Amino acid sequence: MCIAALRSRQKIQEEASDAAGDKWTDSGLVFTTKWGTPIEPRNLSRAFDAHCNSAGVPRIRVHDTRHTCASLLAALDVHPRVAMHILRHADLRDHERLHPDPRRPARPLTD
Repeated sequence: MCIAALRSRQKIQEEASDAAGDKWTDSGLVFTTKWGTPIEPRNLSRAFDAHCNSAGVPRIRVHDTRHTCASLLAALDVHPRVAMHILRHADLRDHERLHPDPRRPARPLTD
């Protein structure tokens, strides 16, 4: 699911790069402006609100998407250490404190 979303984003970014031509800045970021530059936080919030409205879903803060991600990872039975890396927590104790999953104990980490 993530790979499909990232591939879709890559295609959108390639189209934006082609359209911008010499004005494109290759920042190495996944989400950028139409010129390839970093998105300003306030503009990100506005765009996020617009996407929520057009999708007909309740508006939440952009930061709350981290909590949604953590809940989805737990529901998908992703090992807490893997979820910790996805959410960029410094250590497992922080992750478990911020995103506890009281439904079940963690499954063993496998190769």
